[in-house]
Amino acid sequence: MRNLPSPIETVPRARFRKWRALTVVLMVAGYAGYYLCRSDLAVALPLLIAEMGKRGIAPDDARIRLGMIASLGVLAYAVGKFPSGWLADFLGGRRNFLFGMAGSILFTVWFGLAGGIPLFTFVWMGNRLAQSMGWAGMVKIASRWFSYSSYGTVMGILSLSFLFGDAASREFMSWLIGAGLGWRGVFCVAAATLGLLLLASLLLLRETPEEIGYPEPPANPANLFHSEGEKHTPESLRSLLGTFGRSRVFWLVCLISCGITILRETFNLWTPTYFTQSVGLTVADAAQKSALFPLFGGISVLVAGVLGDRLGKGGRAAIISCGMLLAAVLLFLLAFGRFGSSKLVPVVLVTLVAFAMTGPYSYLAGAISLDFGGKQGSATASGLIDATGYLGGVLAGSSFASVSVRWGWRGGFAALAVVAALSSIAGAGYLNHQSRAA
Repeated sequence: MRNLPSPIETVPRARFRKWRALTVVLMVAGYAGYYLCRSDLAVALPLLIAEMGKRGIAPDDARIRLGMIASLGVLAYAVGKFPSGWLADFLGGRRNFLFGMAGSILFTVWFGLAGGIPLFTFVWMGNRLAQSMGWAGMVKIASRWFSYSSYGTVMGILSLSFLFGDAASREFMSWLIGAGLGWRGVFCVAAATLGLLLLASLLLLRETPEEIGYPEPPANPANLFHSEGEKHTPESLRSLLGTFGRSRVFWLVCLISCGITILRETFNLWTPTYFTQSVGLTVADAAQKSALFPLFGGISVLVAGVLGDRLGKGGRAAIISCGMLLAAVLLFLLAFGRFGSSKLVPVVLVTLVAFAMTGPYSYLAGAISLDFGGKQGSATASGLIDATGYLGGVLAGSSFASVSVRWGWRGGFAALAVVAALSSIAGAGYLNHQSRAA
């Protein structure tokens, strides 16, 4: 006769599952709050361009200046990613997560009160620098709460924070704009909402299940640190960085991250402006339609997360290569297609690009970082992969603005199609490595 678990065993396991679910909810909600204080600039860009126009600045010039602010913000975010990873590995993910929220609140309020390009630039860079701490903190916490067999699924769920959270943030802010709130009010409301989420995380979020009396699940035994990957804290910064520096496949993943992040940052920043200036939507409607990008990206992440866990060692690499190839085809259609007066077709194509590329993107600083780093170096792996990606993402601001001003939106999409195609080729190289390793 099969032995059934006793009530003494069942109750603690149920309690552990509840705590783990609470941890996921807090991280998803908290990081979604980060995006209220990040997507506010993209949503407010048409309003800022209009305000600058009243001061005698031509719309194209305003677009380039604001694009430069966004680029410098991405640069600050990329630079912050380098130390944020190893800080989380040495000091704990919870501290990173909470400090990033607090800093973002401060700078978002300051931006809402500021005026002039120099101060806007300084404050926005400060905001992105503070926000660079958040994701690495979440990866570190996840490495201690979840088993390697579910990394893809778990990180897919956590990635909903920057996808569905981004979509909900844009929808919320479009409602605020539609209700007559100016861009300064939008920034202040975003900061206040993140403040409430910070309070909830401060009270309830735990670093590890050991704090409530449960053992930690195992790390991936194939991590770059091997058996040492089960340790919570690295021996030294030199050994930590040296392990990643000697891995060629790790830097190939960083290269893939660079290409996909260029695409993601470009669409995150410029989608509302493209819908307004080229497609002909109103500012509020453009903000609402831009929410489709992270929304369908979230669906992509869930599908990719489950498939990646089920397909085995080369599954994630195959999905990356195929997804980026599909994104390249869709971007060529955006660049060279003829849509007449249709407002629907461009919106649909942009949404399909999100579905093709966001699942692959979510692997890089998520499940793949956990695979590389184990419990010891997962946050550092995530930080390095993200940092390399966002160094490329700097091009999404002023560089893409300059291309789109000179060659039109179609020229900009053609350039992005080339980036997607190159990312697909790099993904094929990663797949080849994973197949040989298996």
